[in-house]
Amino acid sequence: MMILATNWANAALMALVSIMLVFVMLVLLIFVLKLFGVIFREKQSAVASTAPAGASDGITDEEVAAIAMAVNLFFNRHDEESDVLTFRQNHDVSAWQVRNISKPL
Repeated sequence: MMILATNWANAALMALVSIMLVFVMLVLLIFVLKLFGVIFREKQSAVASTAPAGASDGITDEEVAAIAMAVNLFFNRHDEESDVLTFRQNHDVSAWQVRNISKPL
């Protein structure tokens, strides 16, 4: 009989308000993100305009390739299974014997 005691008008109003609140917050979030995009685009264009147009750092394509190969070799030093852990087990000592090993003589 609790179903009959529920005020369905208030429940529907609360559901409608909560759904509208979610959509309003999503629209507000879209506007904030677009505003951030406009602000950062203006800063990037200001930084790009201050850099000289014909600036070159003097590095040739061969030097770039050599640096890229050196970085690749440095970070890929391990074999193909570098993420596999290997546990070396000592089969001479069991878990039952560990207690006796740690006792002083």
